[in-house]
Amino acid sequence: MWKSRVVKTLIGIGLIGFALDFFFPVPTNVPYSTLIAARDGSILHAFLSRDDKWRMYAELDEITPTLRDAILFKEDKYFRYHLGFNPVAMLRATFRNLLKGRRTSGASTITMQTVRLLEPRERTYGSKFIELLRAIQLELHYSKDEILQLYLNLIPYGSNIEGLKSASLLYFGKPPVLLSLAEITTLTIIPNRPSSLRLGERNALVVQERNRWLTRFRTANLFNETTITDAIDEPLTVRRRAAPQLAPHLSRRLRASFPGEPVIHATLRPAVQATAERIVQNYANRIRALGVHNAAVLVVDNQTQEVVSYVGSANFNDVYDGGQVDGVRAVRSPGSALKPLLYGLAFDAGFITPKTKLADVPTNFAGYEPDNYDRRFNGPVTAEFALGNSLNLPAVALLHEIGVTPFIATLRRASFSTIKKQAKGLGLSMILGGCGVTLEEMTRLYVGFANNGEVKPLQFRMAVDATLSPKKQTGVPILSPAAAYLVTYTLTQITRPDLPNNFDNSYHLPRIAWKTGTSYGRRDAWSIGYNQRYTIGVWVGNFSGAGVAELSGANTATPLLFQLFNALDDNSSNGWFRNPKGSAALQLSSRLICPETGDIPGEFCPNPVTDYFIMGVSRYRRCQHRKAVFTNAAGTISYCAHCRPDSGSVRRSYPNLAPEVAAFYQSSHVPFERIPPHNPVCERIFGGSEGPLITSLNEGSEYFINPKQPAEMELGCQAANDVQEVYWYLNDKLYRKALPTQTVFFRPRPGRLKISCADDKGRHSDMHVVVKNE
Repeated sequence: MWKSRVVKTLIGIGLIGFALDFFFPVPTNVPYSTLIAARDGSILHAFLSRDDKWRMYAELDEITPTLRDAILFKEDKYFRYHLGFNPVAMLRATFRNLLKGRRTSGASTITMQTVRLLEPRERTYGSKFIELLRAIQLELHYSKDEILQLYLNLIPYGSNIEGLKSASLLYFGKPPVLLSLAEITTLTIIPNRPSSLRLGERNALVVQERNRWLTRFRTANLFNETTITDAIDEPLTVRRRAAPQLAPHLSRRLRASFPGEPVIHATLRPAVQATAERIVQNYANRIRALGVHNAAVLVVDNQTQEVVSYVGSANFNDVYDGGQVDGVRAVRSPGSALKPLLYGLAFDAGFITPKTKLADVPTNFAGYEPDNYDRRFNGPVTAEFALGNSLNLPAVALLHEIGVTPFIATLRRASFSTIKKQAKGLGLSMILGGCGVTLEEMTRLYVGFANNGEVKPLQFRMAVDATLSPKKQTGVPILSPAAAYLVTYTLTQITRPDLPNNFDNSYHLPRIAWKTGTSYGRRDAWSIGYNQRYTIGVWVGNFSGAGVAELSGANTATPLLFQLFNALDDNSSNGWFRNPKGSAALQLSSRLICPETGDIPGEFCPNPVTDYFIMGVSRYRRCQHRKAVFTNAAGTISYCAHCRPDSGSVRRSYPNLAPEVAAFYQSSHVPFERIPPHNPVCERIFGGSEGPLITSLNEGSEYFINPKQPAEMELGCQAANDVQEVYWYLNDKLYRKALPTQTVFFRPRPGRLKISCADDKGRHSDMHVVVKNE
């Protein structure tokens, strides 16, 4: 009967214990200081805990055998063998306390001390009993190593410093794994007397106490004689140090992204970060006289997508121009820095190859008339020249051909978040900087160029799971490998206007592919470059948005880019980009083309050159830069097939210029061969081809006039090379005959207006506008 009662009693006690353990767990959720560690484990930045303590989390692998042996010998020799309390030590302490009539020994184990640090109580026997129960509870839930780790993270060192790791970093300037035996012993004795053994103030007393314990270690043969002797002789030159404060912008970003994590392992490389910070700060100091106060830099490892340096501003503590603003994530105008993506898409669409001729001439895109940076026009230029020289008109024309919507879709796939929000209001001007981007987004895009056109998320934190490794993450292909190579091939050219002054023929010029950008109003200067190893994004400007006349991507941002590459990857041994070997249908190859157009040589192409093309994608069309025309012997009259005489005609070739190019040549007084006037006796009416391009006014627009003082409105067109005269019609009534390049004015009336322009070949074009009174 009594056995049954004993069993029931034990079961009851067990159930009560289980319930108490479930409803009253040990509060081990300690608010630690957030530590940002570099790739090599060194601490970049430390933040105070929520309760304003320096309570840094020491990981298990930071508890070295020397540290473990020293602390266990001093505090709890039987730590590995008891279940939270040492009954022998408790009986001995009780006997001594009763004998002396006062408390002389507490007999607390490391587990019990940990409980007391987690739940501070008055030093009474009742508190000691509760600590004993809590110690057992702690032992049931955690391993011995975890309990020791928790203890070392909580022991006090005076002031607001708690934990051995905090003391190690703030007093010795190193992590626990690098502490010597003398330093370890110093840190093991401080928690027992933190008020009297003050490091940096009473170092002589600390050394005396330290050596006393080192002598005990020698007596117990805990460490070898040489180690003990060296530790006793080691001087103590310790002082309170400031907490690490490197990479402040990324550190704050990571702490906000991963709240509650005591240690966040960033991908930064300390040497690269320190070098970048030093170069950026020195460079910002040099350009401050120009009125430019800030810069931001992002350095990415192309193989892993890891951010190895993150400089949000030139000086985090600069209050004059917002040093705490994170320039890596600030939304700015990209200027021309998006053009490489546009050309890459045009390569993939088959619209162009590097030597395709594009027209850099004044053009009206439904009311939008962009200009070049230098306000000059170059006429027909190759695509590689247009991109290398960052010409605006060819870029806008390409975007018009590709379409704004597909271009925005590509940027959205590449995770351009601001452009995603602005999508409905964006137009052709976005390729010249009329949109919002961040340095992070732009650098990630160029990392994609360096990785065969595949964009992957940038890595700011070390992967905690092997399945999340950057190499195993699926990227977003925005360009084919062939198109990405053509972009790199073009951006590697050094004969270009965005080469900084004094860098031409200089050994300081690194081998990189790069592109610059300057926003409207000279508020932002960009330069982003890459080689096989790194992609570096640079932004220079003022966070206030103030423009500076001297600010430009070429002369303000690119010198900083070159300095960074020369410092971080000088004489790189990683080689250079090679022609990608893709599938046969998308393989990059070369072919002969006519240098006048970039098309396949035709009848009038005697000097072909070699150009890249994407097999199965790039356009295949015969060159028509000149066309055959039958004229009389004197070359003063041209014939069509219906009026050419049976004899006496001569077959000649003439330039087959696009209307806008012909108009540009005429306005710029550039001489070119014109097709002679058509046979005046021919009555054949030409048709079927496009008429003159009306450049002013704009189709579908509304124009407001002052009825009391109506202003004249301008008419203009671009006609083909063979056109001598054009005819303007207003609401199908002939208004005036004029030369193709002549500007015509008229006084409008309110209402719907149909404008027509016909050339002397019978070809015509129409547009409709609405005129209203103000």
